[in-house]
Amino acid sequence: MSTNQPAPPAADGAAPAGDAPDARQLRTILIAVCVALMAVIASVSGLNVAQPDLAVEFGASQSTILWIINIYTLTLAALLLPLGAIGDRLGRKPMLITGLIVFGVAGATAGLAPSAEVMLGARLLSGIGAAAIMPITLAVITSVFPEEQRGKAIGVWTGVAGGGGILGMFLSAALVDVASWRYLFILPVALVVVALAMAVRSVPNSREHSDHSFDTVGALTSAVTVVGLIFVLQEGPEHGWSDPATLISLAVGLLAAVLFVVWELRRQDAALLDVRLFRERGLAGGSITLLTLFGVQAGIFVVLFPFFQAVLGWSGLLSTLALMPMAVAMMTTSGLAPRLAARIGSRSTMATGIAVAGAGLALMALIVSVDGGYLSILPGMLAMGIGMGLSMTPSTEAITSSLPRERQGVASALNDVTREFGTALGVALLGALLSAGYRSAIDGKLDGVPQDAADTAREGVANAVEAANGAGPHAQDLVQAARQSFVDGWQQAMWAGVVVMGVLFLYILARGPRNPAPAAGAGADAAADEALSCR
Repeated sequence: MSTNQPAPPAADGAAPAGDAPDARQLRTILIAVCVALMAVIASVSGLNVAQPDLAVEFGASQSTILWIINIYTLTLAALLLPLGAIGDRLGRKPMLITGLIVFGVAGATAGLAPSAEVMLGARLLSGIGAAAIMPITLAVITSVFPEEQRGKAIGVWTGVAGGGGILGMFLSAALVDVASWRYLFILPVALVVVALAMAVRSVPNSREHSDHSFDTVGALTSAVTVVGLIFVLQEGPEHGWSDPATLISLAVGLLAAVLFVVWELRRQDAALLDVRLFRERGLAGGSITLLTLFGVQAGIFVVLFPFFQAVLGWSGLLSTLALMPMAVAMMTTSGLAPRLAARIGSRSTMATGIAVAGAGLALMALIVSVDGGYLSILPGMLAMGIGMGLSMTPSTEAITSSLPRERQGVASALNDVTREFGTALGVALLGALLSAGYRSAIDGKLDGVPQDAADTAREGVANAVEAANGAGPHAQDLVQAARQSFVDGWQQAMWAGVVVMGVLFLYILARGPRNPAPAAGAGADAAADEALSCR
């Protein structure tokens, strides 16, 4: 492949010295792609806080509401690899602009949707636009920023990707509380307008020429693999793991995955994704780390929201506000991680972050209590945010640096697909552990409770709190039993997360990315800091 640039790129992948953007241009480019990324991330979690409002507005079933939410992430995950590769070929700037336009139109349509059917179509279109945006934002960074500044830029991008979802949930909850669910789409559309104006003016274009045809078979089989496997993780907990639709989806996803691997091995240099690269420490270690971290983060959210709302009795807005310390810690340490990695190495930084995050899970398992409330989990949340911030940035950089410059759209898409898989896996597994632990604990605490109220209480802590109204003199005992049982289930889920993080820690120590070359001198660091300062 050859790069469509005025002059050949430098050996390290940076733009030629004569054409390199200055510090101000780099800062503007970084802001533009991060604003675009924030629009996508905010839309992933925003509608979760408006499920009851959507059901009332459209007269829709819970299943339909879940599809309105899930079809966005399903489409986004399925199309990341194909659209990332197309962006490499057709041009990253045109792909970014097209994605922003599609995403903005879809968001405006969703905000004005008169029916559930229109909303479903708008969310599907939003997923397509998001899949065109998300991989390109990171690919622009890896293809434009000089090597000595790339790590810091990736740190900023990673902080937005990790903490932006929490910020999006908070703003969404605030809008739903004070206005209407339709206002949820104002923020993404406004971000799209800002990102589009900045991208048109400041983001440089780059594209790659290839002597090989586009890997259509690889694109199709990758999309089917992602749809099949993520559908299983989304629908399995809802309809049962033995449900025919779940089993068929699993079979289709696994078969497509096998076909994808076999086909890509045959295509080799012309493949959409050269699967042989997973033998390398960087690509394998970075992918497994992000898969695990985002799985644990998503699973924690599944645990935290019922704790805040059903156990502590907080509103949705206050519950999302309670997550902000974790988001701030994550975003701050994501920016600091490249500097630490330059001193002690990527592998050591990743291992340190994983250990801190694992310690955070252990803290949440050890000291959480109904009486202790929010303060009993705050130290663990902060440790989780710090640990994830430290480990996400070098993991992302390990993935993008494993693929050549002409495949950065694919590298960025792989990074994003890994996050989406991890999120779906974490919600399914940690959510199932929490539910199983809760049911096991509450079964022995329902003596004397009326049968109908007891059956309802077994479904979940929120159900138990609601059922207490019909439990007569046992109402207070039922609420207390449900809350304590939830904490018991919480501890089971957290200890499972600690085990997973421990295994990941040992794996990274043994097979993590090799340490990079020594850090650049103080002058390079100062220039990088100037370029990436958003103040």
